[in-house]
Amino acid sequence: MDKEVTVASVEVKETRNGNRRFVLRDSDGNEYTTFRPPIGEEAAKHEGRRVRIKFHEQERNGFTNVYLDAVEPLGDGGEDRDAEEAAWQTAVEAAPWLAGKGEVPPDELFDKLKPFQERVAADIRDDDDE
Repeated sequence: MDKEVTVASVEVKETRNGNRRFVLRDSDGNEYTTFRPPIGEEAAKHEGRRVRIKFHEQERNGFTNVYLDAVEPLGDGGEDRDAEEAAWQTAVEAAPWLAGKGEVPPDELFDKLKPFQERVAADIRDDDDE
């Protein structure tokens, strides 16, 4: 099966026999497990981003296990990256009004622009969700 999800987290746990088990948790709380390091490591690279996953389910002893078979990034980083880039562009354009007149040290300028950028990115993402 295929599904597009946002990777909320990827946990690595060691099993009793020394293997590594990777557990991808999506933003809806669903969990997908793999024992294959290349797949688990690829999933970890995309925390916080949208990906397409391939998985299969297997019933064992009355439980349904969901196994992760592949992780593919969506586009060039997905909508979140686009929102971040657009928000930074907006913040840079607004810098003269946010920073005021005169020369502003780089760290102080960043401290003024970052909250503005975060609000713009959140607004863009909220608009996309509606």
